[in-house]
Amino acid sequence: MANLSFQEKYDVIGSQDSSYEGIFITGVKTTGIFCRPSCRARKPRVENVIFFDTARIALQHGFRPCKVCKPMEKLAETPEYIKEIINELLQNPYLRIKDDDLVQRGIQPSQIRRWFKKHHNMTFHAYQRMLRINTAYTSINEGETVINSAFNSGFESLSGFNESYRTIFGGPPTSANKKNVLNIIRFTTPLGPMFACASNQGLCLLEFTDRRMLETEFKDLNKRLNAIILPGENNHLDQMQIEIQEYFQGSRKKFTIPLHTPGTNFQEKTWKNLMKIPYGETRSYKQQAIALGNFNATRAVASANGKNRISIIIPCHRVIGSDGSLTGYGGGLHRKKWLLEFERSNL
Repeated sequence: MANLSFQEKYDVIGSQDSSYEGIFITGVKTTGIFCRPSCRARKPRVENVIFFDTARIALQHGFRPCKVCKPMEKLAETPEYIKEIINELLQNPYLRIKDDDLVQRGIQPSQIRRWFKKHHNMTFHAYQRMLRINTAYTSINEGETVINSAFNSGFESLSGFNESYRTIFGGPPTSANKKNVLNIIRFTTPLGPMFACASNQGLCLLEFTDRRMLETEFKDLNKRLNAIILPGENNHLDQMQIEIQEYFQGSRKKFTIPLHTPGTNFQEKTWKNLMKIPYGETRSYKQQAIALGNFNATRAVASANGKNRISIIIPCHRVIGSDGSLTGYGGGLHRKKWLLEFERSNL
């Protein structure tokens, strides 16, 4: 793969950096095993290493998948038993799954707690509580009383409901109509896991989970939309997952999902202009500035690109330096290279 040199790939091995997922596969000649870049197994000697673009090519060369990093599976893929539980809770947010219920299902409570803490930064029971609060919030906004909404959503006491509500929304349930809710999901892609947020109007955020500015983006969205981010179902999130899957399969080159992208006037103009760059093509920051009618706005365009919260769909990865260099990408330059090469190969 032309994106990274042999030495650059070799330097990544052993660092356990998951952001290089999907960029290359490491084959070890002495063992006949191939690994993902973030494998935590002992780093092989340089003379014993061979790199492949994909796991499929490694298999064709007679290598077998590593049992430690499991390169034939998606990185950080949600386990099936957790997918089933999440779907069950989304279908019935009033349901309360306690530790005893997990044990009866053959699931260790500590195991599921660790997974939610690692991937959602909250406990499993906090996730359930936020789903119930989300349901109650909707109910109150639709005219239901606070007390009925509390008990209907599975809370055992009004005081417990009020306390949980105030912790999340920063105010009492009687002020429900003063906050908006953005639903959030986590899902996996060939380049690693991503977070997505959506309002009733459209998709608000689509970012790789290791993006450094992610927490800042969450706070900015909350402030601009007077919102709180909670797990829950959303038709726009369902549509996004379908379209992103089709994109990575090479069958989708244009997106149709509605977007809800609040920003400054200049940022919004820049993001709309980004979406005019055709699939598989690139533009320089200077060309983007000229397209906006301001030849001297190159730096401002670069700054607005960096504030884009919706990766891939608003294709800031298609903007490069005037000299053809790949500069600046929140998901990492290696992902930017991969996306550009992937699009060119699918033209």
